[in-house]
Amino acid sequence: MIYKLKFFKSAYKEWQKLDPHVRKHFKLHLKKRVQNPRVESAKLRGYPNLYKIKLRSVGYRLAYLVEDEKISVYVICVSRRDKIYEILPRSLNK
Repeated sequence: MIYKLKFFKSAYKEWQKLDPHVRKHFKLHLKKRVQNPRVESAKLRGYPNLYKIKLRSVGYRLAYLVEDEKISVYVICVSRRDKIYEILPRSLNK
């Protein structure tokens, strides 16, 4: 089953600011994740249904939420590795 990909408003703003090269790499990963969104090794501890995509070479992370009822994957935030874990709790409260 293929899930729909959606963005939180704040995540989309950050997505637009990304370097095209970084965006391209995230797109490749997201294409795989909408087909199989629940990757155990990418699960975020302490957050149910939240997962991450890591781009180690450039130091970026993308956090997404899986909603099975709506068959959707929501991109919650995109940021540098050192900032994403500060931004994540605020993004979830919006």
